[in-house]
Amino acid sequence: MAKTLNVGIIGYGFMGRTHSNAYRKVANFFDVPYKPVLKTICGLEEKEAKAFADRWGFETYTTDWHEVIDDKSIDVVDICVPNNYHAEIAIAAAKAGKAICCEKPLALNVAQAKKMVDAVEKAGVPNLASFNYRRVPAVTLAKQLIDEGRLGKIFHYRANFLQDWTISAKVPQGGMSTWRLDVKAAGSGVTGDLLAHCIDTAMWHNGPISSVCAMTETFVKERVHAETGKVEPVGIDDACTFFCRFDNGSMGNFESTRYARGHKALYTFEINGEHASIAWDLHDLHRLSYFDHRDDSIVRGWRSVHVTDGDMPYMGKWWVPGLQIGYEHSFVHQTADFLTNMAKGKPTAPTFRDALATQKVCEAVLASAKVGRWKDITY
Repeated sequence: MAKTLNVGIIGYGFMGRTHSNAYRKVANFFDVPYKPVLKTICGLEEKEAKAFADRWGFETYTTDWHEVIDDKSIDVVDICVPNNYHAEIAIAAAKAGKAICCEKPLALNVAQAKKMVDAVEKAGVPNLASFNYRRVPAVTLAKQLIDEGRLGKIFHYRANFLQDWTISAKVPQGGMSTWRLDVKAAGSGVTGDLLAHCIDTAMWHNGPISSVCAMTETFVKERVHAETGKVEPVGIDDACTFFCRFDNGSMGNFESTRYARGHKALYTFEINGEHASIAWDLHDLHRLSYFDHRDDSIVRGWRSVHVTDGDMPYMGKWWVPGLQIGYEHSFVHQTADFLTNMAKGKPTAPTFRDALATQKVCEAVLASAKVGRWKDITY
């Protein structure tokens, strides 16, 4: 019988819901060594925290995250708050000996991220950065195909992440709903929020990025701050495009914007190798496009692989072939891997150290855009 694992989640917004759902569902579908117990939810507003606790089945709630850390019965601290709180909470949780899951990006900057890495490694606690797209089955299958050598030598990696929700100048910055537009809370704009996903997946697929050359733009220079009511300068990037070189010699091209009208969350990547190419689109997340030049010419072409068979990553735990799953399942997979590896004493990627590498690329991208020249990256 699986042991119980008490979970304290800090933050009851969008990510708080996805993580809560994963802890509730994981033991129903995966043979995990722990049965997660939703112990405490923490949020700013007591009324909302209580309502969240009632809806999701938490045993208790609080408005003070220190209470989650100080509670000796809590085994895992899950951080789902704005980026400016990540470092302080994670470092405190590490000192208290808790396992930690933290939403991306890891921190506001590299300096903070390094302190978080030092804290978890000194304490020896399990740690996971929540880059959930790695665990979409089609994305995991792409990694498998690359590792098997099916693509051969990689030449190109290109990715984009496009949204359109901040085009209106009337959208405020700051506050609980639009903190991602406030540089003090977010650290950066699309680079840390969206491109961080693309960068993490790219380096997982294709290895370290060695240098970048970027440009960014802030289209709306001033916005009303939701908390102060004052018109204040906007410090985040609305759009970012960068080129890069990977350690393996391949070239990369990345783009992200919140000003692409008609796109709510278009995340795509394509990888071109000497033998084959693969491509993926979040809007059709259960399919992986695959082209193999070694096929006979009369049948050579792009094929659409429906990633639902039981021998494909994670799919054997769900339904029958042909029935796809969705976005929320990537968090269930992430939780299953975290719990399984925790029991084995093994790290679960991406660890905080992996996320530090992504943070270094993000910081180099912003620095490159500021000075208008290439930036090398050291890990």
